[in-house]
Amino acid sequence: MKLLVVVASTRPTRVGPAVADWFLAQVPADPDLEVDVADLAEIALPFLDEPVDAHSGGYVHAHTIAWSARVEAADAVVLVMPEYNRGYPAPLKNALDYLADEWRDKPVGFVSYGMSSGGMRAVEAITPVVVALGMLPTASAVTIHLRRWLDDDGRIHDDGTLAPAAARLLAEVRRLADLVRPVVVA
Repeated sequence: MKLLVVVASTRPTRVGPAVADWFLAQVPADPDLEVDVADLAEIALPFLDEPVDAHSGGYVHAHTIAWSARVEAADAVVLVMPEYNRGYPAPLKNALDYLADEWRDKPVGFVSYGMSSGGMRAVEAITPVVVALGMLPTASAVTIHLRRWLDDDGRIHDDGTLAPAAARLLAEVRRLADLVRPVVVA
């Protein structure tokens, strides 16, 4: 299984990489699991600039073609996303909107973070978007309240409650990916 982990925040002072690092440390070593980390700050997709609808697949820009190939190669997705003003960040919506069929039938899990709600409102807001793209959102999620789990050095310190949530999320993503993966007949 190939898991695409998308780091959604692009702010210079963002916590997203620390949250993603913590989550990636929860992913067990497994020869049957390949993880691809897509940091939207590094990918730097411009505001949607394709001249045709994503459903046509007629991409003309190299950045879209590369993004399409990366998403298409994934069996499942985990979005590491902050909550901004009760919603999700614009670069994440932009990255989703660039593509269409590449997202279809991919399980999607959420590792959200924020101050007051831990990102739960952002997950609630983005769920209809991923469903409209044909993705399969997991019931399990990881919700990180930064006031509780972010230390003064900017690292996540789990008190024993986050790791089990990450394990449940990973198990559900894998189970869903196995259910929707095409059967290859030799």
